[in-house]
Amino acid sequence: MTPETIHHRICPLCEACCGLEVRMKDGKVQGIRGDDADVFSAGFICPKGVALKDLHEDPDRLQTPLIKREGRFVPCSWDDAFEEIERRLPPLIAAHGRNAVGVTLGNPTAHKFGLLLYGARLIRALGTQSLFTASTLDQMPKQLACGLMYGSWFSVAVPDIERCDFLLMLGANPMASNGSLWTVPDFRGKAKAMRARGGQLVVIDPRRSETAEVADAHHFIRPGSDAFFLLGMVHTLFDENLVKLGRLAEHVEGVDAMQAAVKEFTPERVAARCGIPAPTIRELARQLARTERAAVYGRIGTCVQSFGTLNSWLVDVLNLLTGHLDEPGCAMFAKAAAFAANTAGAPGTGRGVVTGRWKSRVSGAPEVYGELPMNCLAEEIETPGPGQVKALITIASNPVLSAPNGPRLAAALDQLQFMVSLDIYLNETSRHADVILPGVSPLQDSHYDVPFPMFSHRNHARYSHAIEPVPAGQQPEWQTMMRLAAIAKGLGAKADVLALDDQAIAEDVARQAGEHTEAVLKALSTRRGPERLLDLSLRMGPYGDRFGLRPDGLNLDKVMAATHGIDLGALQPRIPEMLRTPSGKVELAPAMLIDDLKRAAADLQRPADEIVIVGRRHVRSNNSWMHNLPLLAKGPNRCTALVHPSDAQRLQLADGAVARISGKGGRTIEAQVEVSDQMMPGVISLPHGWGHDLPGAQLGVASERPGANLNAVLDEGMWDPLSGNAVLGGVPVTVVPA
Repeated sequence: MTPETIHHRICPLCEACCGLEVRMKDGKVQGIRGDDADVFSAGFICPKGVALKDLHEDPDRLQTPLIKREGRFVPCSWDDAFEEIERRLPPLIAAHGRNAVGVTLGNPTAHKFGLLLYGARLIRALGTQSLFTASTLDQMPKQLACGLMYGSWFSVAVPDIERCDFLLMLGANPMASNGSLWTVPDFRGKAKAMRARGGQLVVIDPRRSETAEVADAHHFIRPGSDAFFLLGMVHTLFDENLVKLGRLAEHVEGVDAMQAAVKEFTPERVAARCGIPAPTIRELARQLARTERAAVYGRIGTCVQSFGTLNSWLVDVLNLLTGHLDEPGCAMFAKAAAFAANTAGAPGTGRGVVTGRWKSRVSGAPEVYGELPMNCLAEEIETPGPGQVKALITIASNPVLSAPNGPRLAAALDQLQFMVSLDIYLNETSRHADVILPGVSPLQDSHYDVPFPMFSHRNHARYSHAIEPVPAGQQPEWQTMMRLAAIAKGLGAKADVLALDDQAIAEDVARQAGEHTEAVLKALSTRRGPERLLDLSLRMGPYGDRFGLRPDGLNLDKVMAATHGIDLGALQPRIPEMLRTPSGKVELAPAMLIDDLKRAAADLQRPADEIVIVGRRHVRSNNSWMHNLPLLAKGPNRCTALVHPSDAQRLQLADGAVARISGKGGRTIEAQVEVSDQMMPGVISLPHGWGHDLPGAQLGVASERPGANLNAVLDEGMWDPLSGNAVLGGVPVTVVPA
């Protein structure tokens, strides 16, 4: 009998990144609870964290590579899998060019630092411009707006909720998500504490969400009209002389241009379009301006619409114009210990960001952050010509369910000449692959959160040791990425990946350390893979030991030794130090965004559609692959179409009956009706990521209650023209009894 052991790690299942305590015995998970001593989450846990046991022990989780032979998947060795990839991928590159290889990256890559850091190495080795990620289904508008304003893609200001007294929230439901582009475990507890000290929470949403239920006030808004509501608030600030820049006045460009640009967007003009009365818009603007510590926060609902980038920009404009940017208790910038571009290089100035360095072949969508819209993937596969995508590598990605018009994309995937998937499941997308390379359980991986400390509500550094070893015969995921990179470079499947890693890190260090490269490499020589990259970034970061120049600073040894993490303190003002714009100032009125207001003005008087659809999230259902975990799947049916009682009566829809929902092109899904006054009249809501009834997938639990795929009826031709982000909400549909 072996004794029970206790391990601590970061939950990888959502952006809250809670600390967990995992009890193991004889290789089995005995229990999972929140880590009370964790410096960041302080014991908070949601059902997803407990469900890590189900994920680790899921019989459907792939353990060996698969190769498709005569239309059927058969298990194979790792050597056979890589030999098949080497046999088929390089000839395609040679014949059709590097852009003929597409890559998709899914949400789980952000929670696996080996995949994230070495996925970047694979993309560079491929040399392709055909990159498509979940960011253009989720957050690219916010990244673009922040890049234009502050000069760095991940300089995202987040509410300093523990010191905030008024929080205005749009299109966000942190009661379910615990934050998104805002890492804030136990939002419920923090919101309760804010209200206990006299603070207020106001939610703007077409659904009375779980967050709206605990708010002081909730206002329905017509989906897709957030930009007009925000513009009405900005107009009010100028119109009523409420603008106060405070200490940021000398660090801001474009205030006059901003005032001129919003002149026509009075609350009285925009009220009908957004469904919120003009007096309410004005009063919210006044309340924001007169509260000393306040913030505006907008999230996925504001991003997945045609004016997503305008929305993301206007949220920060409101914070800045009311003196609530970069101040305690307001919207502030985290200072991440590692990997943050806004802590590297000379402080206060930089190159800024650029977009449109290339465009998609078919629709001409501009590149943003090195990516093309996921909505364009199907047409890039289907359309002949130079640069046509002939091969695809998917990494922890399931766009057949997560992208608009999944049926078209599924058909396009069958036209590929070769496809490789790195995934833990044979799912709705990987079923189209020729080779599937299994990932490892999170409990078999070491981990450090790369992106999430960049928008955490408090600064911290935490590392997770692997609890279980990588299974015999399998390799760490970063080595899988390096082997694929070696094949892409023409070095072959049997290349020495450790030597390639040494070469890559030497190049990284040379760019950062210059004449000290040899000494830095020697100091890093005891580590390999992502740990070596992490040690380099920590030591060169804002809290780092600078390889001995600051003996009290951070290095990986110190972070590893801190079982419950290292608290790096509350958020502090960072402007102008964190700016990376060419002007060295906050660009309040970027030309691209000011120009896009013309499109908004032209759309202002558009009449309301009879009925539109929006998505929603549930605390047990953040992403499609979580539907195969018994703990999260149990309970009532969550894939229901929420319909307001007046709409149900008008459309002859009965509670519990089935509705047929049709989108553009006649694509149809069916979903159970749930009549609810949570919904704004004229809006129905269906959750994201369902539709587990496609042949060939092996998801036993998910297939028992497959649900309806919202994205199947959405239009892949609709996206925000600035960021390329898909329009996933406010889309007109036809609804009838099934």
